[in-house]
Amino acid sequence: MICLDETWTSHVSLTVSNKELRKTAMAMHGAPLYIAETSPSQIRGTLISLKELFIVLGILLGYLVGSLEIDNVGGWRYMFGFSAPLAAIMAIGMWTLPSSPRWLLLRAVQGKASLEDNKKKAIQALRTLRGRTASEKVLADDVDDTIVSIKAAYAGQEAEGNVWDVFEGASLKAFTIGGGLVLFQQITGQPSVLYYAASILQTAGFSAASDAAKVAILIGLFKLLMTGVAVFKVDDVGRRPLLIGGVGGIALSLFLLAAYYKILNNFPFVAVGALLLYVGAYQVSFGPISWLMVSEIFPLRTRGRGISLAVLTNFGSNALVTFAFSPLKELLGPANIFFLFGVIAVLSLVFVILVVPETKGLSLEEIESKILK
Repeated sequence: MICLDETWTSHVSLTVSNKELRKTAMAMHGAPLYIAETSPSQIRGTLISLKELFIVLGILLGYLVGSLEIDNVGGWRYMFGFSAPLAAIMAIGMWTLPSSPRWLLLRAVQGKASLEDNKKKAIQALRTLRGRTASEKVLADDVDDTIVSIKAAYAGQEAEGNVWDVFEGASLKAFTIGGGLVLFQQITGQPSVLYYAASILQTAGFSAASDAAKVAILIGLFKLLMTGVAVFKVDDVGRRPLLIGGVGGIALSLFLLAAYYKILNNFPFVAVGALLLYVGAYQVSFGPISWLMVSEIFPLRTRGRGISLAVLTNFGSNALVTFAFSPLKELLGPANIFFLFGVIAVLSLVFVILVVPETKGLSLEEIESKILK
């Protein structure tokens, strides 16, 4: 029984996807959408990336609790029980959040509610979200500007598009960008690389590598550090530079891992460096930036449906990689499977360079008018 619990805890710590254990589809859909619609454009990237930072922090706390309880029968349950009070606090906090000002104004423009009433509600929502220090005039000007943008784009249309509208016009272009990013996020092997983390660190002589939970903590700390880099730089250097640099680093790390298992197995530092490069490159690019782009690229009318389909694409591709990994590992071996992931990473780099636009500093309405049309 003890052996079973220890094995399960270590297996969870290292081999599950670095995000799927604690995410739900509703949270993945709602959180970035709400943050994008309520954030000033100058700090939108930082705030949405902070969501990823706290997710990684949550993973790290789970690893720490799992490591402390790994020798106890049923100790793995503490990883889940520890998060319950935090989830309750989050639920209470979300209950107090106001409606999205953009959603309120869209409903008014579409004739679903009184314009004056919803304008007042939008101003009150902005005051709640941005604090009492924001002046009434600034809030009113923001609301008026948003009304003008929404009227120009959506007057006379239904307040919310259906699923099929996502595959038309500007929404299809947005889905190509957002869906493509979250697809490549998974099929570049992100869940699979961590599978080899323990063996790679063991070959390099790290004593902590004898305990999978300790390896997970080390990797979690590094992930947290690199995610912090993305948070502080995304609204400074922009989305595309982080994506291009990070995805390039992912491709290089995968080819280095392939070379290690093929011809460089006497040089374990190569594998350790490649592993850290992969984790760091992922956390400054695909990790936070993919969800940032998904949350801000869709037109307002189809934003909810579009993000839902992007989440479905992400979860579906994650399941595909997870289920296909073991058969591919047996068929190809680690060298060839890392080479395959490296080729896919190169394709994803080409996709980013040719398809993904820069959205730094643009309002959501400007993204729609300048990039999608």
